[in-house]
Amino acid sequence: MQFDFLHRIILVVTFVGCSSATLAEEVSSQPRWWKGNLHSHSLWSDGDDYPEMIMDWYKSKEYHFAVLSDHNVIQIGEKWSDVETNAGGEEAYQKYLNRFGAAWVESRMREGKKQARLKPLSEYRPLFDEHGRFLIVQSQEVTDRYLTAPIHINVTHVRSLIQPQGGASVVEVMQNNIDAILAQREASGQPMIPHVNHPNFGWGITAEEFMQLRGEKFFEVYNGHPSVRNEGDATHAGMERFWDIVLTWRLGILGLPVMYGIATDDAHNYHEQRVGLSNAGRGWVMVRSRFLTAEHLIRSMEVGDFYASSGVSLESVDRNAKQLKLTIQHEPGVHYTTFFVGTRKGFERAHEPFRAGDGNPVRNTHQYHESVGEVLAQTNDLSPTYVFQGDEIYVRAKVVSSKAMANPYRDGETECAWVQPLVGPGFAD
Repeated sequence: MQFDFLHRIILVVTFVGCSSATLAEEVSSQPRWWKGNLHSHSLWSDGDDYPEMIMDWYKSKEYHFAVLSDHNVIQIGEKWSDVETNAGGEEAYQKYLNRFGAAWVESRMREGKKQARLKPLSEYRPLFDEHGRFLIVQSQEVTDRYLTAPIHINVTHVRSLIQPQGGASVVEVMQNNIDAILAQREASGQPMIPHVNHPNFGWGITAEEFMQLRGEKFFEVYNGHPSVRNEGDATHAGMERFWDIVLTWRLGILGLPVMYGIATDDAHNYHEQRVGLSNAGRGWVMVRSRFLTAEHLIRSMEVGDFYASSGVSLESVDRNAKQLKLTIQHEPGVHYTTFFVGTRKGFERAHEPFRAGDGNPVRNTHQYHESVGEVLAQTNDLSPTYVFQGDEIYVRAKVVSSKAMANPYRDGETECAWVQPLVGPGFAD
């Protein structure tokens, strides 16, 4: 079935001609949850499908916003891709042609090879953007490294291409790229946010390095790519342990702001769904905002008014000075356990590096005392609540369900949600 262009035109005309009463009603509306993915790839870099096919998938799955954050490129200008040798091959091209039709798909022959034109965002965006229903946000994955450590930082709502900045250490490379993103935001006046991608990919970033960053508020606590090692291993901290170490030191010792955790797909593979591939639909954010615009979404995320999910839905999240309260959207036959995790004042500060066989320290996140990021409470209630006792530096929540993920990145995954940390009294960020 080819895309119904006439339908799109009707939608635009309908919106432009909507009554003032409808607009007034919208302006007075209450905030709601918007579902979005902030990390994916297309044939513009190392994904295996065409941008329109990917956006069509996200919109059909009832996402409200999505990005294509290709490596060191934004979708501007002319780009052609070899149909037979690109990551999607002939199969992807035929699906693209069948879905959008020969009038839309552009191809040519060069030196005996068929090429397809990769349309820029400005051309395909009108097919998908729909007021109050779906929004594409321009994005880029600034892809850098220090020696063997990969350092990838997404920028959401980027205006122009940001080149990798480099640096003389892992911290300096991260900070230089974050500073470049914030400089573009300041110069352009356009809201945009950086988030550090998959710190455990290639064991690239330690908690001790990450906790030093300034101007950064976000990182991926969950990433659906099978190679990013969310759980860590015997000598590397998993992403939740990493988060608790960072929060404790930033808030309790360094006097730096809170750090929020997001979940993303990091999708590259769109034609086969299985463990071992980086598929779409594994991790997303739910942002509470009155309007579906990049500016409003960013504003809400910057104050922590969102949660991350790999399947669990929350009806409400109440974060105030006294308590953190959730209402879980219950599915019949599914059980939920909520863990309230945090660190109290007076925690044990001592920590030790991991050491190689010769006794020398290795560049891994250190080993910290169990008082850093301990489980403060646990419950199976559908409206779990944590009331502050007064000595907490921060409290965050994780909801773990008994429901298996439909398409996990590893065997045995169940659906979860991660609620942003609430900073305790006296540790205002």
